[in-house]
Amino acid sequence: MRIKPEPVDKNGNFKELNKKIDEIALNMEKLGISEYIEMLNNPRRLFLVNLWAGIARGFGMAIGFTVLAALVIYILQKIIILNIPVIGDFIADIVKIVQDQLQVGGTVFKSTGGKI
Repeated sequence: MRIKPEPVDKNGNFKELNKKIDEIALNMEKLGISEYIEMLNNPRRLFLVNLWAGIARGFGMAIGFTVLAALVIYILQKIIILNIPVIGDFIADIVKIVQDQLQVGGTVFKSTGGKI
């Protein structure tokens, strides 16, 4: 297998190489590499950007978990209403146990009043 030499223009420049370098430079410009490097060199800005990103992610997870939990509870309520023998009885037993613990003040939910 023989490698073809790059075409050279009148000034001795490699046309294909120059085209590829220009393409890479354009792609780096599109990606915002220079802004990213600037941010890495400014620790205060990097800290603030990461702080806000973390707050947004945490808030998003909280909202997402709330919606997911509400959906699961809604589906469980519908299963109980349908009175499916095995699943409905199991869920009803769990609900009864939780209600009993809350009314009686079971060991799990009972306040110790500051005593250990």
